[in-house]
Amino acid sequence: MFDGTTGEIPKGRGEQPVYLDYNATTPVDPRVLDALLPYLSTSFGNPSSTHAFGSEPRAAVARARAQVAGLIGARAGEIVFTGSGSEADAAAIRGIVTAARRRGARRLHVITEAAEHPAVLAACAYAERHHDTEVTVLGVDHDGLVSPRQLAEALRPETVLVSIMHANNETGVLQPIAELARISRERGALFHTDAAQSVGKIAVDVAELGVDLLTLVGHKFYAPKGIAALYVREGLDLEPLIGGGGQEGGRRAGTENVAFVVALGVAAELAKAELAAGSAQRLQRLRDRLFDELDCRLPGRVHLHGRGAPRLPQTLNLSIAGIAGHTLLDRCPGLAASTGSACHAGTTAPSPVLTAMGVPPDWASGAVRLSLGRWSTEADIAAAAHALASAALID
Repeated sequence: MFDGTTGEIPKGRGEQPVYLDYNATTPVDPRVLDALLPYLSTSFGNPSSTHAFGSEPRAAVARARAQVAGLIGARAGEIVFTGSGSEADAAAIRGIVTAARRRGARRLHVITEAAEHPAVLAACAYAERHHDTEVTVLGVDHDGLVSPRQLAEALRPETVLVSIMHANNETGVLQPIAELARISRERGALFHTDAAQSVGKIAVDVAELGVDLLTLVGHKFYAPKGIAALYVREGLDLEPLIGGGGQEGGRRAGTENVAFVVALGVAAELAKAELAAGSAQRLQRLRDRLFDELDCRLPGRVHLHGRGAPRLPQTLNLSIAGIAGHTLLDRCPGLAASTGSACHAGTTAPSPVLTAMGVPPDWASGAVRLSLGRWSTEADIAAAAHALASAALID
């Protein structure tokens, strides 16, 4: 359990594997669950209703909006609740492009990068197909970083948006967003970052980053799946992805999922408090201990992807020479981890992220992602290191 929390990780029946797949999803914190349940029962009203049953849900949505804004240094009115990170990414990219076209722009250009989340790449492809938008996909270096110089060279007068993720979901590599956003905005382009993996895990402040739009996702920091948010800088012209009612300031129609909105707000408040209490430093120590233990047990065989770049404190993406990632994890039934991003589950092809970084196919196919979280312990790290090293030493 994380020092200072009162919740405990939800348990199923029987013995459970050590969970090291927090980047894929986090368990719902029991305190978050307790907060949301009344809005599925007694406080069930529609927040848009003007009678008594709507007043408490309406107040709860406003409170959650302020809590989420407080986590990222935004104003409450700049938070738009969505159903997923993929929706938020699409709302940002397609919304900016459509608004620019509505204002009469004849030529549109969007920039993203090769190791980006599939939701961003899909939204860019949609803009290309349906809004006659030219898309430039920047390459990344061997650590997965975008070059500020390369971005500057790619910007044009018709560039309306740059979308580059804050932290990579597979490697945990952190892009130099503040510098990239500054370069973009100096040239007249708006900047969006998918911060699904970083919000709640490290300090994220929209003013310090200098971004115009930012995606955050609840199930990455102990809220339920099915709730996310898009930060939209005040005054930004954004065409709604979903039209109809006037919810979310007219930026996203549909009756609010009050229970999950409340959950996101409470999760944001808990994350802010735990970051202040040193949660990131604790996880970084455990992460480094896991790598050091594996490197010691398997000398010369462990390759850490993104080693030369700043990374999330809880993420390891590594390959062990001589064994494929899926084989390694198959030999570790007591360990729950991933061979890559969960978004690419079901395929044995090399990770597109690692391929974009120039990682050779055999290393890329052999990679495993080990991601820690709120309830990771030293005992978990010791058990995982022993299991992985033992599996890699089997002839």
